Amino acid sequence: MSLLLRTVRFSSHSLFHRRSLSVLRAAFHSSAEAGPTSSEGRTGGGDGYPSGQFELERFGAWKRCAVKLRMFIAGVVMPWQRVRQGSVLQMHLRGQIPEQLKSHFSSGLSLPQICENFMKAAYDPRISGIYLHIGTLGCGWAKVEEIRRHIFNFKKSGKFIVGYAPRFREKEYYLGCACEELYAPPSADFALYGLTVQAPFFGGVLEKIGIEPQVERIGKYKTVGDILTRKDMSEETRQMLTSLLDSIYGEWLNKVSSTKGKKQEDIESFINEGVYEVGKLKEDGWITDIKYDDEVISLLVKRLGLPDDKSLPIVDYRNYSRVNKWTLGLSGGKDKIAIIRASGSISHSWTRLTSHSSGIVAEQFIQKIRSIRVSKRYKAVIIRIDSPGGDALASDLMWREIRCLAATTPVIASMSDKVASGGYYMAMAARTIVAENLTLTGSIGVVKGDQWNAWMCKEVLEKATQEVLEKATQDVLEKATFKTYQVYQRERVTWSGKLNLGELYGRMGFNKINISRGKYAELIKVEQRPFRRELYRYSYLMPLMVITVVAIVSPLPAYFLWTDRLSNCRPDEAELFTKSAEHVYNQFRDKAAYSRSMTVDEMEELAQGRVWTGKQAASKGLVDVIGGLSRAVAIAKHMANIPQNQQVTLVELSRPSPTLPEVLSSIWNSVVAADETLHQLADELTPADEIQARMDGIAFQSRK
Repeated sequence: MSLLLRTVRFSSHSLFHRRSLSVLRAAFHSSAEAGPTSSEGRTGGGDGYPSGQFELERFGAWKRCAVKLRMFIAGVVMPWQRVRQGSVLQMHLRGQIPEQLKSHFSSGLSLPQICENFMKAAYDPRISGIYLHIGTLGCGWAKVEEIRRHIFNFKKSGKFIVGYAPRFREKEYYLGCACEELYAPPSADFALYGLTVQAPFFGGVLEKIGIEPQVERIGKYKTVGDILTRKDMSEETRQMLTSLLDSIYGEWLNKVSSTKGKKQEDIESFINEGVYEVGKLKEDGWITDIKYDDEVISLLVKRLGLPDDKSLPIVDYRNYSRVNKWTLGLSGGKDKIAIIRASGSISHSWTRLTSHSSGIVAEQFIQKIRSIRVSKRYKAVIIRIDSPGGDALASDLMWREIRCLAATTPVIASMSDKVASGGYYMAMAARTIVAENLTLTGSIGVVKGDQWNAWMCKEVLEKATQEVLEKATQDVLEKATFKTYQVYQRERVTWSGKLNLGELYGRMGFNKINISRGKYAELIKVEQRPFRRELYRYSYLMPLMVITVVAIVSPLPAYFLWTDRLSNCRPDEAELFTKSAEHVYNQFRDKAAYSRSMTVDEMEELAQGRVWTGKQAASKGLVDVIGGLSRAVAIAKHMANIPQNQQVTLVELSRPSPTLPEVLSSIWNSVVAADETLHQLADELTPADEIQARMDGIAFQSRK
């Protein structure tokens, strides 16, 4: 009966996808893209879904008068919304660009606030253009694609956008070349040498200090445990990372060559030439000219027709973010679409040490989903996800709630930088999945183990390799698309895996006695013995050699030595450990197959923990559409039977980053919870078995 029910539900879901796709194809057709700028500004076409392409609305006389009146009233009532006529919006893009909204107390801007500034500036008659400062970016390629799209959208207004990049690599240039003009100082620190991918391995470090990781991963590409167990890269990992690197590098070459009007072969030749002189950049047309910041500002003054002794009227991007869209006539219509932003690692519930920006908390997320189901206020829901995964249980509970909501309300998943493992678990519950070309997604697999041992491993590795990794870690944090492995991060670690500390304890002269009830009570919590012995490890070759020598002299002592080495091993524990991880993986894979209308065998070929770019995932059926948030909105409007030319109100349901009182409260809670947390960590009788659906960190960076 259960098998029959599953088959019927699967067929119904497939029929829904086929019918939806045919309706969309009948309603929307995209023309061929004409030229570099046109193709860059579009979000798709030919896949049957509405493109969501930005079209600048030309206001009529009455609306222009209404906007002027609103700006006057806002300037009187709300002085912070005053903007001088003919101002230049100065924006700074650098560092990490979060998905989560930021409050006025926070420094910098989030991705939605940056994109909104571009849109407001395009319509604001007081803004003459944008002066874009591009610093070292710490965000992923998908966010860069989203910002790049908004640069092309802004250029449709006919206003200028000038870029200035004193230090840039491939990612920064990817943005800069989209500007109308791009300048760099004579001392510019640039390195257009290509892309590289790095993956660290600490197997040798742990071996030397007597720690044996015990990791159970399901899927040959689920390499999160390799950082601790291996000294080099596996063939599967090399295959996956090479594929990702080729996809990202190919996309970069394609977009840059299209924007600059050059052949891809010419772009590659320039990169392989190893250019280090900024003059060569100007000579080959990579930048507009070589000028300092003040010289560029002087050019903008002349461009606006101002006297040389006048200063450039600049409005800061932080102040401009406070200008209300209503003031510019950009307020939405009566129909509402909810946007939920889910960013960071996935956990099940709040703790005293959990901050508001620490990740996705399932309990809070589920409350939002249920409130939407009850309210009936929203025509559709867009879930914007940026997560490498985390707690498998939490991911499954959120999957269930999203599925229930999608049964009555159109739900679209919009992918940001990385939506993998537990993040993909959430996304696959939506009716339609939208991803950027360079989104990192997939990683359908699990890793099983213990949080406490993972935390101990982090501390040990930080101390054992502190001097060696100090500079390298800083370099990775500055340049990485996303941080390289949780070992580098001073935050809650979500990697899981049991560590056998028996040899380390022996070297230290430390001992721990365990008294337990239940056959498998010590499966995870006892860290001084393994549940399986890896005889090939170097740390066990020396004892084996000693036993062999003793056996030549006297067989009886050798027998006792050998049996003592193996007596602590529990093959039955290893079997249980493996089967429980396989069970969770099978659930994940089967639900992915059901959600994407595939057979289990088809999904197995795409799963096994493998990470894909959004472009690859779309070709494999793991993603429906390539595009950004604007395309997700267009699809949501279509599914909710809202005309594409009709305005809607986008309601952000995610909380902004913490305010000052919340920060102080968080600090106080952390202090109060310190003693409580230590007791929890020391509680050996409480099981802490967790299974992680998580993508391991990979650092994509420019080669310097």
